[in-house]
Amino acid sequence: MPSFDSLFNAFVTILVTIDPPGLAPLFLAVTRGMNREERQQVSVRASIIGFLVMALFAVAGASILSVFGITLPAFRVAGGFLLFFIAFEMVFERRQDRKEKIGDVAITKDMIHNIAAFPLAIPLIAGPGAISATVLLSGSFQGFAAQAALVAIIFVCLAITYLVFVLAERIDRILGQTGRSILTRLLGVILAALAVQFVADGIKALMAG
Repeated sequence: MPSFDSLFNAFVTILVTIDPPGLAPLFLAVTRGMNREERQQVSVRASIIGFLVMALFAVAGASILSVFGITLPAFRVAGGFLLFFIAFEMVFERRQDRKEKIGDVAITKDMIHNIAAFPLAIPLIAGPGAISATVLLSGSFQGFAAQAALVAIIFVCLAITYLVFVLAERIDRILGQTGRSILTRLLGVILAALAVQFVADGIKALMAG
C-alpha cells in the first residue's frame, strides 16, 4: 500500500489538473438556460463519465502505453512537461481563456443533450493533463490495493468536482474574479513543482535503464 505522502501527492496532482473551482463558471456557461434539475442531471452524468475515463487510465495506463511501445519513464518525462505547460497556463491565466472557448463552441453548436460528455467530461474534466497525471501516477501505484487506492482518489476528486458543479453559482459569487485568479495561480505553482518532480524522476529512471 502506498504511503500517506504518495496518496496525498496523487490527490493534489489529480485535483489540481481537474481544477474544479476553475470549472465552476464554465459549468454555468455551458448549462446556460437550463433549470436546476437539468443542471443536476448534467453534473451527475459528466462526473460519472469523467470518473470512468480516468479510472480506465489508472488501471490500464501502463498496458495502453505498452501497446504503443512507450516506456513509463519516457511517458513520465513527456507527461511532466505537459503538466508544466498546463501549470504555466494556470499561472498566467491562459488555460481559463482556452476552456471558455471550448464552452462557447459547445453552446453555438447546440449540443445541450451531449453537454455532459462534451465538453464537460471530455476535455474539461478528463483532459490531457488529468489523463497524463493519472497514467504517471499509475506507474507508482502497482498491485491491486494500490490501484484501488488510486481509483478511490479519483472518485474523491470527481465527487468534489460534482459538489462544485452543484454549488457553482454560490462558489462563483463567493470567489469572484479576483478570488478565482488567486486560486488558479496558487494551484498552478503547486502543479509546476509536481511536474518538475515527474520529469526528474523520469530522467533518473531513463538514465538508470
